[in-house]
Amino acid sequence: MQDLKVLFEDILTMVKQYIKAKYHKPGNVYVGLVHRLDRPVGGIMVFAKTSKAASRLSNQVREKVFKKKYLAVVDGKFAQMQGTLEDYLHKDERNNRSKVVNKDKKNAKFAKLDYEVLKYNEVKDLSLLKINLHTGRHHQIRVQLANFGHSIFWDQKYGTRGQGKQIALWAYELTILHPITKQEMIFKDLPQPLGTWSILK
Repeated sequence: MQDLKVLFEDILTMVKQYIKAKYHKPGNVYVGLVHRLDRPVGGIMVFAKTSKAASRLSNQVREKVFKKKYLAVVDGKFAQMQGTLEDYLHKDERNNRSKVVNKDKKNAKFAKLDYEVLKYNEVKDLSLLKINLHTGRHHQIRVQLANFGHSIFWDQKYGTRGQGKQIALWAYELTILHPITKQEMIFKDLPQPLGTWSILK
């Protein structure tokens, strides 16, 4: 019987084990999670091997040096091929959901993203978007697109179609400055063009 602990191991633990084995590190291994993703979202994540690197990379996030781009497959056809969404979001801690609210609501946070329509599938009535994220709010892309009438396909929390464990949202490009050399580093990763992501073909 397979060990259930191994089956459901989180990626942070897996990275720690990888570093421990690769560099033959004794004892506990430090790994800082700098850029996380919602559990059902795929794509690139950033980890730091030292606390100093984690601190410097976190500063890049706060100072908006850290750039994040996403791909999403969403419901419907867009009237405009590109645009900007600006909203105020409020997180409900009780049910771990966010919603668009009036900017005067207590604890409302400004959220902004740019989108560009790359392709439209008329048969399935689905659009492929490229998204440039300016702010990093809780469930931001999912909430803003749903409020705009184009929810992400397979999104169980905010979507109107599909019920899947893996929603059609993918962090495909990250740009950071190396925490030591300050050299610009760009990482890219695309989802496999299967299932919903076959729209990439």
